[in-house]
Amino acid sequence: MNFPDWLKPVALGAVIGAVVVSTVGFSWGGWVTGGTAAKMANAMSHDKVIAALVPVCVGRSRSDTDRVAKLEEIRNTSTYQRRTALMGTGWATMPGSDTANQELAQACLTALRQDLS
Repeated sequence: MNFPDWLKPVALGAVIGAVVVSTVGFSWGGWVTGGTAAKMANAMSHDKVIAALVPVCVGRSRSDTDRVAKLEEIRNTSTYQRRTALMGTGWATMPGSDTANQELAQACLTALRQDLS
């Protein structure tokens, strides 16, 4: 099979162009693979769920009859152990769960910052 002489540079240009466009698209263009997009969507939804549950945690802390003592216990705990102390209060344990959520406890600590100072 004989190809015209002009077809070789066109094919080479198309291949080089495809490589350049792919490289630029994935490097600087923000293109991602399906797996990366799924990971990003899962992380974003997890963050949104935690953000939606923070008012529940704060509400549970405000309705707790032993709130003052628990806040004092958290306040007297070292800074890097406050999340664990808040998890011990039960405020970061959602209904239907047996254990407290660490990410929710950290977000709840941030929301309760004024009450802790």
